[in-house]
Amino acid sequence: MTGYAALSRELACGALNLELRSVNHRYLDLQFRLPDDLRAAEPALRETLAASVVRGKIECRVTFTATPGMGKALRINEEMLRQIGALEQKARALLAGAAPLGAADALRWPGVIAAEPLPLEELQAACRQLLAATLTEFSAARAREGEKLKQVLLDRAAGMENRIAGVAPRIPQAIAAYQERLTARLREALGGGEEERIRQEVTLFATRVDVDEELSRLAAHISELKRALANGGAVGKKLDFLMQELNREANTLGSKSVDLAVTQAALELKLLIEQMREQIQNIE
Repeated sequence: MTGYAALSRELACGALNLELRSVNHRYLDLQFRLPDDLRAAEPALRETLAASVVRGKIECRVTFTATPGMGKALRINEEMLRQIGALEQKARALLAGAAPLGAADALRWPGVIAAEPLPLEELQAACRQLLAATLTEFSAARAREGEKLKQVLLDRAAGMENRIAGVAPRIPQAIAAYQERLTARLREALGGGEEERIRQEVTLFATRVDVDEELSRLAAHISELKRALANGGAVGKKLDFLMQELNREANTLGSKSVDLAVTQAALELKLLIEQMREQIQNIE
C-alpha cells in the first residue's frame, strides 16, 4: 500500500529529517538511505519498521544538517604535538644544522588537528524517536488509503452479488430448454424405443451443467470477503486467497453454461474479480 510521511526535529547539533515512502509490493522490502554517521542505527530502525509494517516496498530516508560550527570545531591533539616536539629535538641533536620545526609544519602533521566529533549516541537515539513519530503519521496515511480501497472492493463485491442474483433465476429455465433440445437431437439420432437411454443421457447432462453449487460458493466467498474487510487488520493474503477461489468458481460457471446470459455473467464476474485482485495486491 502506498504511503508517505516526513518529520523533522531540531537538535542542538543540527536538524534531523526522516522520510518514509512506500509503494505496492507483495512482501516487505525495507530500504534505508542514511548518512554514514547514522549507519549504526539501521538495525534498530529496521526492527521498528518490521514490527509495524507487514507488506510494501518501503524506503526510509534520513538526512542530517549540522548547525553551522557544529561538527567542524577544530582542536589540537596536544599529546601528539608534544611527541612531535620531543622527536624534533632528538632529530636536531642527531642532525647538525637541521632547521627547527615550525608550528605550521607541526600542525600539518596527520592527526594533530581534529574536528570535534558529533554526538552520535544522541543522534541515533533522536533518529529512533523520530522514526516512531513518523510511523504514526505514516500508518494514518496508509489507513486512509485502506478505507478507500475497502470501499472499492465492497463496490465490486456488490456488483458480483447483483450479477449472481440476476443469473440464478435463469438457470433452471436455461437447463430445461437445453434438455428439450438435447432430447430432440437424441431421439433423432437414436430413433424410437430408446426413451430410457435418452432419459439417462439427459439426466447425466443435467447433473454436469448444474451450477447451483458454483453460485452458492460464489456467494459464500463474497460473504467471507465482506466479513474480512469489516474485521480489518492484515487481511491482504486472505483476500488474495479468496480471489483465487472466486476466480475458480467463475471459470467453472462459464464452462458449465448452456445459456448466453449465464456465459456473459461469468465473464463479468471474472472481470470484477480481476479488478479486485489488482487492488488487493496493495493491501497489507
